[in-house]
Amino acid sequence: MLCALALLTIGVVMVQSAGMQVPGLGETGLVETDVVGDAADVAADDGVSARSLMTSRSALYLVLAVGAMVLASRIPMRKIAARLDRVVWFKPGGDLGVLLIGCALLIGVVCSVYVPGIARPRNGAHRWVDLRLPGLESMQPSELAKWGIVLLVAWYAARLGSYRENRLTVFWKGLLPVILCIGAVAFAVVLEDLGTGVLMVLACGVVLVAGGAKLKHFAAFVPIGLAGIAAAIITSPYRVKRITAFLDPYADAQGEGYQMIQSLTTISGGGFFGRGLGNGLQKFGYLPEDTTDFLFAVICEEMGFMGALAVIAAYAAMVWVGTDIARREQSLMLRLIVVGVIATFSIQAMINLMVVTGLGPTKGIALPLLSNGGTGWVVTSVCLGLIVAIERTQEYATAYDGSLEEDISFAQRGGMMPGLVMGGVQKADEIGAQEMAELMGDTESEHEVEVVVPKRKRLVRAGKSHKHDDVPEADDWFADRG
Repeated sequence: MLCALALLTIGVVMVQSAGMQVPGLGETGLVETDVVGDAADVAADDGVSARSLMTSRSALYLVLAVGAMVLASRIPMRKIAARLDRVVWFKPGGDLGVLLIGCALLIGVVCSVYVPGIARPRNGAHRWVDLRLPGLESMQPSELAKWGIVLLVAWYAARLGSYRENRLTVFWKGLLPVILCIGAVAFAVVLEDLGTGVLMVLACGVVLVAGGAKLKHFAAFVPIGLAGIAAAIITSPYRVKRITAFLDPYADAQGEGYQMIQSLTTISGGGFFGRGLGNGLQKFGYLPEDTTDFLFAVICEEMGFMGALAVIAAYAAMVWVGTDIARREQSLMLRLIVVGVIATFSIQAMINLMVVTGLGPTKGIALPLLSNGGTGWVVTSVCLGLIVAIERTQEYATAYDGSLEEDISFAQRGGMMPGLVMGGVQKADEIGAQEMAELMGDTESEHEVEVVVPKRKRLVRAGKSHKHDDVPEADDWFADRG
């Protein structure tokens, strides 16, 4: 969370710096410097000042993003995951039905960019919708779909993995339906944004592999995926030009290759320590999209190699911490959620860095938590907040589930839960059911704690054990999962 806050703060400062421009000569004959975009109302001679930073739209987005992350970190994810795991879905094909409904909703969200009245096309692209809210005039529905499909696939993979035999390892009834749903949502996104569509497919693929899918099954979809990408490129002339510009940017240095050449020029001008904050030159009308997709080039120019290294280190630290959280997580659903969020976050950052440094063709993929964009900052912060919510109760959940799995005792001892065993050290203090409920995020329960025992596949409550004699569907569901 600290790394995320650091990246957001750097983003606010660098967006303000990159937004500076020299419009021309004023009435006095002197060159006037102004801050445009987020702080257009700031006086020209202020430049990047404390007042311009505090009153900018980027500062508002930072406050919203941090607030969203804090709120998301308080969501009782462990309680929600446990209840979702126990739900007896309608039959037949209950799990698949929920997946289809979720994908249909995501496709509807993506297609909202074509709805008259709220559609807000820019430069011929339909990627935004008009919210008509102060400070949040527009948003990208693809951002919601990008994160939504990852969470949906994580839930579905966990459901299939909860069966006695992991159904995700079965091609026709397990992997194929979810691949088709991912492809349908990605196709709706690729119509306007190829990069985000590819990002969604890659992140969902990582989640499925982590959930137990076989790599050899994915081989059947590789030719189909490559053919789809080729078709998306060939049918769009501007995408073909981007590929040719990537292969030889100097063939059309003033046209399609201009952006890549200017990006490399901006990076090389920074040297080891950079020109200094606000002292960059390429942002003054030379580098296109300097506040959004190519903001990292401005960071390299003004902060040099050391500044770029600090940004990359912050991303690496977040990926490392997220991977460690996923490795220690006992709940399959929560583990796959963490994997999906980290995969989406890291792949998006790598794609942007490859584009900016000339290692990939130009794409409209923003640098997460840095590039200017309110929707991206807020939605990404919410998903990172979910990881914080999972990690917040992970220590207690691991000790509690471990004591049950080792069969120390399933019975209540004098109205108290068994002592916690963490890291092989027995704690003398006994935690009551109400205290455990608060630690697990169950603030509604007064004296009962719901625990899912992964190996035994049955429910245990503090104080009593519940059998599902009156619910035949539940008996069948638990029997199918051992």
